[in-house]
Amino acid sequence: MTAVSATPDANASAVPAAQRRRHRSGFGVAAFAFLIVMAVATLPSPLYGLYRTRDHLSALTITVVFAIFAGSTIAVLQRDSSIAARIGRRGTMLGAVATMMVAVGVLAAWKDLPGLLIGRLVTGVSVGLAAGTAITYLVELRLRADPNASPVRARTIGTSVTVGALGVGPLIAGCLAQWVTQPLTVPYLVFIALGAIALIGLWAAPETGAPATEKKPTGSRRKVRLPVPAAAGTLAAFSANGLFAGLSGLFLATTLHHPSHALSGAALFLLFSCGVVSQLATLQASRVLALGTISMLAGLVLLVVSVRLSTPNLALFLIGGALIGAGSGAVFKGTTGLVLEASPPESRVAMTSALLIALYVGLSVPVIGAGIALDLGASAPNTVLGFAVLVGLGVAVSGWALLRRRP
Repeated sequence: MTAVSATPDANASAVPAAQRRRHRSGFGVAAFAFLIVMAVATLPSPLYGLYRTRDHLSALTITVVFAIFAGSTIAVLQRDSSIAARIGRRGTMLGAVATMMVAVGVLAAWKDLPGLLIGRLVTGVSVGLAAGTAITYLVELRLRADPNASPVRARTIGTSVTVGALGVGPLIAGCLAQWVTQPLTVPYLVFIALGAIALIGLWAAPETGAPATEKKPTGSRRKVRLPVPAAAGTLAAFSANGLFAGLSGLFLATTLHHPSHALSGAALFLLFSCGVVSQLATLQASRVLALGTISMLAGLVLLVVSVRLSTPNLALFLIGGALIGAGSGAVFKGTTGLVLEASPPESRVAMTSALLIALYVGLSVPVIGAGIALDLGASAPNTVLGFAVLVGLGVAVSGWALLRRRP
């Protein structure tokens, strides 16, 4: 009798432990899947010089390629919460990885401008699916694995991947482009293989947000609104990132006379990895925000000075990029934490998507504007000066507004 009665108790205790282990392993798989999808967002950045040579593309055409990617990302982010509600967090991540593999397959196989345009359009869809869902999925997996755990660590990992992966893609692509014989094919094949690994892992991962079984009445849906200072701060911060990311390859090849694809990728990796490091700061949110704003302004000054010296300086250029990246990471961490902590669970995907829309608008506007300015005949140093002044003003005003709102 004792043995019989003990067995159900043992099974009851074993099942939650097994579920916790499954959620813990799912956390690692989801973080990896998020990393590779976000890395593809900026993967072609060091390769655009090769695309220019192969297809005789103008600066304006490259701008259009980037605008198509940013536009499709933003369009999906606007619908991401409803997609996740229908197919679940895990289902959305599976869709993101599968779509990413289709995108890089198109880029690897279709060796022409239409292939580049369609590949980047599909890439934007995959990034939009993952970016709006992954942080919430990671937080929920963490809490299911350990109900007593703080969600802060999972959220920090999510925001770090959001920013850091944008540097991983260019680093891998730049190094491969420098030393392999098919630089416009091999980087994409590598990510098809990584995507297959992520799909297998996600297939075994648990779901945390059950798909909706019935439609809610239209009147019962509460409209989710991102606080204006949070949107403005994120947009301004990543406008600084977009300014550096969009012009770094051009400046390295022309103004600084360093046309290395590996160096171009490493410069973007430095930008975004410094953003990850700054997110590890444990200071008060107001201090992190203030230091981030100062860091971005200093980085913009160094960026302008480095390309306008009589002998342009590579070290100042890279230091400026590092300061810009560190500042934007600090601002993004503060605004994301503030918004998600104040949001009910059912609104977190929508809030994350809204923040990321501001992020991608910020990343794309300077690149698109710079491409138009260069196509109209503006010099590269004058272009970066004009956009640095505009971005600097935006960073300063939004940072002041966010700090002023704090009690």
